Amino acid sequence: MEFTARVIADYLKGELEGNPDVKVNAFTKIEEGKPGTLTFLANPKYEKYLYETEADIVIVNKSQPVTGRVKSTLIKVDDAYGAFATLLELYHASVPEKTGREEPAYVASSALLGEGVFVGVFSCIAEHARIGNQVKIHRQVYIGENVKIGDRTVLYPGVKVYRDCVIGCDCILHSGAVVGADGFGFAPQSGADFKKIPQIGNVVIEDRVEIGANTCIDRATIGSTILRRGVKLDNLIQVGHNVEIGENTVIASQSGISGSSKIGPNCMIAGQVGIAGHIVIAEGTKIGAQSGLNSSVKEPNRAIMGTPAFDYTGYMKSSVIIRKLPELTKRIDELEKKTAVNNG
Repeated sequence: MEFTARVIADYLKGELEGNPDVKVNAFTKIEEGKPGTLTFLANPKYEKYLYETEADIVIVNKSQPVTGRVKSTLIKVDDAYGAFATLLELYHASVPEKTGREEPAYVASSALLGEGVFVGVFSCIAEHARIGNQVKIHRQVYIGENVKIGDRTVLYPGVKVYRDCVIGCDCILHSGAVVGADGFGFAPQSGADFKKIPQIGNVVIEDRVEIGANTCIDRATIGSTILRRGVKLDNLIQVGHNVEIGENTVIASQSGISGSSKIGPNCMIAGQVGIAGHIVIAEGTKIGAQSGLNSSVKEPNRAIMGTPAFDYTGYMKSSVIIRKLPELTKRIDELEKKTAVNNG
């Protein structure tokens, strides 16, 4: 598909500077821009590429100063990143959606499928599953007994949803995600043996949740593991049994949340964060990368980092001191030698 700068500017309600008739048919990063493509500049540290890019159209913030010669046509908007995202959504919506059922695929006779559902080849929908309207079940997806999936949810190839789990509307589950596997429950026995504790609960995922590739969400021992409305999980995340994640919380890759912990709404958790079991994290908490939490965060809207995690500002000050430790150690050694000589 091909669009002119004028059409794009009108759609975004932006200010146009340059050739309104230039046409683009693809997106690109600003540092890799080439003729026929559209890009954007939102981060000022990439400003130099505004004057170097070969992209025909660049979306920029209205506040962005232009201090050199620009070869591209500019579309000025209030939020360049948001405007670019809007165009990507428009492009994505233009891709034809699949419907119907590919063969071979297994759909149990007791399963109920809504209107406009797509079922990909080698997928399995087990007994008494309930699938909403416009759901996309791509190839090699497994949906277990009594699973409920809301309207317009997308399950990409290789997703596995175990029995009794519930997924809301407008969710996205990426390839390899596993919902409802057993939680890590084992009771120590005499000697070195462990007895497996049956995990008889389920997972409940509310509306507009996105789950990254190869992320695992364990079923509850009793009750439900719950992801509230608007939660976004990156790839390769482990969510333990009976965890609850609050609305609109986002968690980056390789983080792990131990069983029965409760994370409040609107939290931001960076990559490789480890959260111990049975703790509570207050609303709006921000946790820096590679942090470890072994106690609750009771005060809302704190920024913390480190292992064990503490106030972000204090952590950064400590980091400066740690970097100076070799120099401080050397100075202490020299002072000890001088003291020994003087006392001798």
